[in-house]
Amino acid sequence: MKVKRILTVCMLVIAMSSFHAPAYKIARLKYSGGGDWYGDRTALPNLIKFCNENLKTNFDDDDEVVEVGSASLFNYPFTFMTGHGNVIFSDQEARNLRKYLTGGGFLHIDDNYGLDQYIRPQMKKVFPELDFVELPLNHPIYHQKYDFPNGLPKIHEHDGKRAQGFGLIYNGRLVCFYTYECDLGNGWEDFGTYAGDTQEARQKALKMGANLIQYTFTR
Repeated sequence: MKVKRILTVCMLVIAMSSFHAPAYKIARLKYSGGGDWYGDRTALPNLIKFCNENLKTNFDDDDEVVEVGSASLFNYPFTFMTGHGNVIFSDQEARNLRKYLTGGGFLHIDDNYGLDQYIRPQMKKVFPELDFVELPLNHPIYHQKYDFPNGLPKIHEHDGKRAQGFGLIYNGRLVCFYTYECDLGNGWEDFGTYAGDTQEARQKALKMGANLIQYTFTR
């Protein structure tokens, strides 16, 4: 209960940023297993800037790195996880992540292509009783400041599959949002990072990212 109260207070403070609340940070999740947790290096700073300008949030300009099993995880109401490869959560890390998420924290997992086969069994260690479910198009996460009636924008093409948004729902609350076949985080990166990117696609990605932030801090 103490953890939940702390996270709730953090969320309320950020939501009231127009009253000159102190800046808080968004965190990137560092994990073991050899996968590139550090991918999309410019993504979070750009998303932070976009949210501060368009949602009037008051995030610190730079993101933090936090390990799955660290007590510091509880300092961040919103965490971002990405990568292409292997992921391993120890038993202690799985317990810590579960405590964080059930206590009010939120995790956004973005498959940077190739993560899916690794992250699903690891999140099953965190929530053995839950399965990822595809969120319906009328879910509020798609209808915050920016409206996405067709769901996630498709930023990069890999296997000809449609972009999907999956969730883990614990006691009626969305605690983890998993973006698959979307490459949302790629769309947050500096323009020109990937050949063929367009400003239109980048704006869609940033707007969807802003929806995740707004949803997290107003629920």
